[in-house]
Amino acid sequence: MRRPILFAALALAALPAFAADKALVQPQVVSSDEPSLDKQSDPRILAARRYDTFWQTGDPAMARAALAPDFMDRALPPGRPQGIEGPLQASKGFLGAVPDLKVEIPQMIVAGDRVVVHLHFSGHFTGTFKGSQGKGQTVDFIATDIYRIADGRIAENWHLEDNLTFLMQIGVVKL
Repeated sequence: MRRPILFAALALAALPAFAADKALVQPQVVSSDEPSLDKQSDPRILAARRYDTFWQTGDPAMARAALAPDFMDRALPPGRPQGIEGPLQASKGFLGAVPDLKVEIPQMIVAGDRVVVHLHFSGHFTGTFKGSQGKGQTVDFIATDIYRIADGRIAENWHLEDNLTFLMQIGVVKL
């Protein structure tokens, strides 16, 4: 019975030492009904912060540290591969469009094996996106992710981005 716990502890110990990295995106507010929650070292929060930092930096090592090897995107957009390769591909495309992307976490909610993250993305469209060349347009939109955490990593993700606002800001969609 102790073997899965030992395996999980060894797997976490083998991850890069991102936990102490001050460069991880810091949530402004963390809510939980767990009175003893350590907001700096809780593995659920660290997995979420690593993944959210990955979106800002595009660092594949950060994504691999945050996501379980069998990671499942439960809101997979058409054309995006399932598993870790999906976010890696999406990040390249998005950071190619908005190289100065900044990710903020206005709030995070931790409950059981779930972490809900309200994200704020901002930057400037100076790259290219689906054939459109940016002209420095301001990008400012939100997203909400629900992560299921297992063994200190994100095993599943349900997400909703305000893509319409993004596409309008970069001039790809006009209403």
